[in-house]
Amino acid sequence: MGTRLGRECLYVPSCRLGLYLALRHWCEPGGRILMSPVNDDVILFVVLAAGLRPVQAPLSAADGSIDVDAVPDAVWNGLSAVLTTNLYGNPDPARRLRERCDRLGVPLIEDAAHAIGSVTDGRPVGSFGDAAVFSLSKHVGAKAGGFLAVADPALRAPLERARVALLDPSRLTAELAYAVRPYAESAVRGLRLAPAAWWALRLLGLQEREEIRMPLRPEELRQALGAAPSLTAFHSWVRVDLHDYRIAPGRPRLRRIRRLLAGLDTRLDAHRAGTERLLASPWAPPVAAGAPVQPLFRVPLLVADRDAAVAALARRRITVGYLYDPPLDTYAGTPFTDPSPAPAEAAWFARHALPVDPLRAGPVIEVLASAGVRPAGELPGG
Repeated sequence: MGTRLGRECLYVPSCRLGLYLALRHWCEPGGRILMSPVNDDVILFVVLAAGLRPVQAPLSAADGSIDVDAVPDAVWNGLSAVLTTNLYGNPDPARRLRERCDRLGVPLIEDAAHAIGSVTDGRPVGSFGDAAVFSLSKHVGAKAGGFLAVADPALRAPLERARVALLDPSRLTAELAYAVRPYAESAVRGLRLAPAAWWALRLLGLQEREEIRMPLRPEELRQALGAAPSLTAFHSWVRVDLHDYRIAPGRPRLRRIRRLLAGLDTRLDAHRAGTERLLASPWAPPVAAGAPVQPLFRVPLLVADRDAAVAALARRRITVGYLYDPPLDTYAGTPFTDPSPAPAEAAWFARHALPVDPLRAGPVIEVLASAGVRPAGELPGG
């Protein structure tokens, strides 16, 4: 990955731990960080754990990327850092954000969990920021691991020491659960026992949400804020759906990650081909003329009634995940975040986006067409 990005890379057991590591290194506690409101709630809690105040950015309703021009000057001037999302693999405007951060003298940190193969302005996502965090659970399919890429190679050693200080020791039970998980999932789902698969994941701490967003628990969250920066104080939020997020990896886990990472280019080609097919469908978001087709992790189709579309796909046992609705400023409220100055576009995108796996492009198109799912229609301001 260092060769791909032209940067020094440090392995971390999860993208969320890598992000916490980066925020603690580059951002002083008490600072304010611009981020996307259409994002995993875990990321909000990682930012809070680092002692930072999240500031929600206005977004493009077309793809959920940060709308640089809609951020007021007063917001820019109060920031300590900017955090991109590259939602589903669609790149944020990293070059423009880099230029703005340089003028402000603040770091740019790229969350590239969904964007391990995406490119913008002729460069890989993750090669613009002072730091970038990647997940090996998404395109790679390792269900564990990530890495932190840094612009300054001299920072690798101190970041490695900081990583070691954050890690919990490797546990045999965690390694055994990781080793058997793919076989257990395949067996349960192969027997078409979807409820059993769901409960199995819950027992392993890999599926804990009853709704799209986890419970906020505001009173407990206020108490945790008093201890920030502290990953331990926010552990019950940050660990959701990934209890191994800060456990040192054992050899079986690393061997599997290396093996899967060796097939990354083949997987990226398959994601790109599926993305291209979905972008030609009636539910595709608008795409700029001449824009390269990205190997999206999920393609956010825009549908009029997402609940109906999800139900139609579920009847064919096609699951839809990575939904981020409502936006984080609605979810968390002003006690825990600054709201977006232009929330309508983010709310519209969060309500209408149907993120589907490009590797299932054919069945998804067939189901949506046969169910009569309608496109979302005109974008806000269109």
